Amino acid sequence: MFLYNLSLQKATGCQTAVYGNFSGPKAQEIMVSRGKILELLRPDDSGKLQTVYSTEIFGVVRSLAAFRLTGAQKDYLVVGSDSGRFTVLEYSKEKNRMDVVHSETFGKSGCRRIVPGQYLAVDPKGRAAMIGACEKQKLVYVFNRDTAANLTISSPLEAHKSHTIVFAITAVDCGFDNPVFAAIELDYADADQDSSGEAASEAQKHLTFYELDLGLNHVVRKWTEPVDNGANLLLTVPGGADGPSGVLVCAENFVIYKKENHPDVRAVIPRRADLPGDRGVLIVSYATHKLKNTFFFLLQSEYGDIYKVTLEYKTQGDAEVVTELKMKYFDTIPTCAAICVLKTGFLFAGSEFGNHAMYQFAGIGDHDDDVESSSATLMETEEGFQPVFFDPRPLRNLSPIDEMPSICPLMDLQAVELPGEETATLVTACGRGPRSTVRMLKQGVSLTEMAVSPLPGHPNAVWTVKRSAADDFDSYIVVSFVNATLVLSIGDTVEEVNDSGFLGTTPSLRVGQLGEDSLMQAHPGGLRHIRADRRVNEWKTPGRKSVLKVASNHRQVVLALSGGELVYFEMEITGQLVEVDKKEMSGEISCLDVSAVPEGRQRAKFLAVGCFDNTVRILSLDPDNCLAMLATQAVAAAPESLLMLDTGIGESEQEADASMAEAATLFLNIGLQNGVLLRTEVDRVTGQLSDTRTRFLGARAPKLFSTTVRGQQAMLALSTRPWLGYLDAGRFILAPLSYELLEYASSFASEQCPEGIVAIAQSSLRIVTVERLGEAFNQTSCKLRYTPRKMCMLPAAAGADGGKSSALVVVGADHACASTAEAEAAHAAAKAAAKEAKEGMQVDGEEDEEEDEDEEAMTPTQQFGAPKDVDGQWASCIQVVDMKECAVTSSIELQGNEVALTACACTFSKLPGQQLVAVATTTDLTFYPREASGGFIHLYRAVDNGRSLQLLHKTPTDGIIACICAFQDKLVVGMGRTLRMYDLGKKKLLRKCELRTLPTFITGVQAMGDRLYVSDNQHSLHYVKYRSKDNSLYVFADDITPRWVTSALPLDYNTVAAGDKFGNLVVLRLPTEISDEVEEDPTGGKMIGSQAHLNGAPNKLEALVQFHVGETVLSLARTELQPGGQEVLLYGTVMGGIGAMLPFTSREDVDFFNHLEMHLRQENAPLCGRDHMAYRSYYFPVKDVIDGDLCEQYATLSAELQRKIADELDRTPSEILKKLEDIRQKIC
Repeated sequence: MFLYNLSLQKATGCQTAVYGNFSGPKAQEIMVSRGKILELLRPDDSGKLQTVYSTEIFGVVRSLAAFRLTGAQKDYLVVGSDSGRFTVLEYSKEKNRMDVVHSETFGKSGCRRIVPGQYLAVDPKGRAAMIGACEKQKLVYVFNRDTAANLTISSPLEAHKSHTIVFAITAVDCGFDNPVFAAIELDYADADQDSSGEAASEAQKHLTFYELDLGLNHVVRKWTEPVDNGANLLLTVPGGADGPSGVLVCAENFVIYKKENHPDVRAVIPRRADLPGDRGVLIVSYATHKLKNTFFFLLQSEYGDIYKVTLEYKTQGDAEVVTELKMKYFDTIPTCAAICVLKTGFLFAGSEFGNHAMYQFAGIGDHDDDVESSSATLMETEEGFQPVFFDPRPLRNLSPIDEMPSICPLMDLQAVELPGEETATLVTACGRGPRSTVRMLKQGVSLTEMAVSPLPGHPNAVWTVKRSAADDFDSYIVVSFVNATLVLSIGDTVEEVNDSGFLGTTPSLRVGQLGEDSLMQAHPGGLRHIRADRRVNEWKTPGRKSVLKVASNHRQVVLALSGGELVYFEMEITGQLVEVDKKEMSGEISCLDVSAVPEGRQRAKFLAVGCFDNTVRILSLDPDNCLAMLATQAVAAAPESLLMLDTGIGESEQEADASMAEAATLFLNIGLQNGVLLRTEVDRVTGQLSDTRTRFLGARAPKLFSTTVRGQQAMLALSTRPWLGYLDAGRFILAPLSYELLEYASSFASEQCPEGIVAIAQSSLRIVTVERLGEAFNQTSCKLRYTPRKMCMLPAAAGADGGKSSALVVVGADHACASTAEAEAAHAAAKAAAKEAKEGMQVDGEEDEEEDEDEEAMTPTQQFGAPKDVDGQWASCIQVVDMKECAVTSSIELQGNEVALTACACTFSKLPGQQLVAVATTTDLTFYPREASGGFIHLYRAVDNGRSLQLLHKTPTDGIIACICAFQDKLVVGMGRTLRMYDLGKKKLLRKCELRTLPTFITGVQAMGDRLYVSDNQHSLHYVKYRSKDNSLYVFADDITPRWVTSALPLDYNTVAAGDKFGNLVVLRLPTEISDEVEEDPTGGKMIGSQAHLNGAPNKLEALVQFHVGETVLSLARTELQPGGQEVLLYGTVMGGIGAMLPFTSREDVDFFNHLEMHLRQENAPLCGRDHMAYRSYYFPVKDVIDGDLCEQYATLSAELQRKIADELDRTPSEILKKLEDIRQKIC
């Protein structure tokens, strides 16, 4: 078995992010790390985030930092990774990629305790950087310039200290004095020698300053001082001419200003009034913002509260002395892994879980009524420092502008075939706490409706035209009906006009612009040329002939008349449209198209003509050889539509020079009546056709239209669903659009919608725009109460309307969290108390009413999080989601501190025809140690067409049930180390048999036939057989390798795919001969190899496939992602990534991609220096898997490098790109 791995959706979670000017001096950009992916984001003028660049580094990003050399115009990026190298990257705007400036090896690869990479700090003046490990090692690199002004880097300088754990590192802003770095360290040397544990309990954290002496080229420990043991974070305080220098130490409940020879300045962190007293407050993310004469910090706590921190300081002698530290409550947003403040007044929030957001500053926290703590008012009591309390409020200083979808953490994934959908829908349970959601992912780019307008009658075509070629926006929308043409003027409003010069009493076949300022209308009776001064020139068809098809650009028009006659017109320099030539074709013409006029040329060279004899011909439009046939291509069905797409149109010179193999190429796209789209390359000189590629789009014949995407010409194909074809990073992408059936479309540009599409759907006019181009899936979400733990599908039932309804049961639970009812009651009480306190104090009653309405619109638990409870308390519920409506139809809150961790749909022969759901709960659950006081199995009946659940009975259990599975009209549960089988009873489930010999803790059970595939927490998979004759379970095969299995999926009777928590994916198989012996043996396999082998089962599984994905695989599914496509193995990762494994069907393809992968490993090394094969073999050697993510990077290489690799493979670059496109089409 050989598999091809391809990422369908890259990880969406955010690990860390840094702000910088990477592409230019005033570019506001954010570099985001998504574990193994680097992504460059840039907000547009309105604050909408756009992905500029994204790449997989085939390694683990551990830390990021941006720096700029003094006097430089843009920033460099320093990356700490698992490659054992110190990597400096520079973004090339012209090539749209990151280039490696330096990659210095300093240690072993992998995430190790004593190998630097976990912490990174850069001197504010860009002179040096420190990279540190979790323990012992710290290295300092000095930056400089050579004579050509290129960045140079020194050999590393050591700042090691043995027996020391590092918690944080930052640089100290010392102006242009010697660079200084600060670290929070803990010395464990004494604790290591003391077996009693006293030294460990007395261990003290220290804040240590390291100075880099630029003269001696040496690093020394300059100063050290004890710091709170709760210290976890360091912030650089601006120094030199900008501030007092020093650092802010963020500790549990405190923020402390520290500097050498300076007394500590301490302020308490304001805490929520409803927070339990035993819970501390920790700062988890921060951002620094410098203004002209001042600066401030934004600090975010683990609960999502943001605080504004300012320092009051004065000059005493030669030093700046901090007199006061103020900390004021600013706003509350979801907890972030990183926040970045942009100089344009935006704040980027990279959320730990759920969607990321872009906010605009509506204020900078200067309100006097906000709660503030200060070092000047700090009060110490017998119990410690006096806390400062506040109640979170709706956003005041921040205003949400944009949201980036994120399905991190993806807890569960299922591929579901919903009624009425032609492709599988991926249903994911994701998020944490009140921000949890069920999301339905449908393949395709999402479209946003800008306007919908009903039209009289049934329109059949629509076009947009400009009055002048110099205009940026369209002036008219022209709609054609069966017997009339409607002209709409585009302005502040869209309204009908009658003085445009267009003939309104006949249907139009094509409308377009000619020359600089004239218009053209083709209709069945002829051609109408409308000059700028409203003079009209008419050309009428000869005899009884009529115009059937029209093609045009802004200088040429071609008419296809009945009888197969072509008439060619061209615009002269004087602006007059003249007939140039005619040609009789051998049969009726079904479609035609002419390419756009290249820049600097007078005319396009080629005309494409499709005929009903199943041929497509290329004709010359050259004056010396006009309408001569240059090439012919036979096709499988009659062509319905043609579009010549020039991928070089719209590119600047720099972009054209940097374009890859497919860029600046002329393609002929052919839509056939059998629903197939052909894409053929047209030779720009000879007009010959080559390199034909096919794609089935749908049952309807595709209609092809030209549109604009990212300033370049693109293709819109309308079949049973719309498709968009565009060029991205040198690769042509054909992506489905998530929208209803469209009949005709044209590009549209207005001030509100610079790149849009105007289309006809039934009897309405739609104006839509493409959202987030490049995303593989369009999302529809449904909010949940708590973190989803498991979901299961109910079989489709007949709905009240006669259709099929699909319901999903989701079990969710949150630890140390108040239930939804308690949270809502607490919010209502707080709101009532606030209202009562303000009574009589409000001057403007209308304002008060508006404020109340705003507050009512907020969802408190989603903004502030659910109120915290004591450890050991759980909030849990069971929710039913109607996937047709994408809404929760019923919720069952669990009482008695029960936790629902798993569920499954099941049937019993004693209750025929009834849909049942079994939910396993645990009472008083603790994870460390893993204990519980008991649990229950709830059995529910689906009622009301699956929209709600009715409890049948509860069965008490005596352990933690992590998995449950339906099996032969029975239930199998994994309870700790015990596998137990239940049957249905009248008042509870009845215990039938159990197996107690499994190693540690059962995490999953799947069933097929009379076999159970059991996943263990540490010991991989076990094959268990059930013998109904003697009602027994026993293990007959297991794995020889320990694996911490998180998900498993049977592929066939002998084969199982599994993912583990370290990011590995494996396919295990029981040899066929052993499987046959087990099935044929009258003892059911008990006698065959009954002696245990390697302290386990008598038979062992073989690993067919092994591959390191790089993220914890939490769910697996099998599905076909397109109609008639090949079945693939889908996997979902905790970071929100979705990938697919496609089995190869030919050895030739395996050899080709194997060699391509080998050449790319050598010629295109990963960005951060990690060896690709070593990365994919992180824990186990990669076996029989081709990395499609690496292979697809071929399209981003320079043309020279593409040709070099192609020559090694005895292929052409276009053949390799075609193979890559073909295999992607098999998947999605």
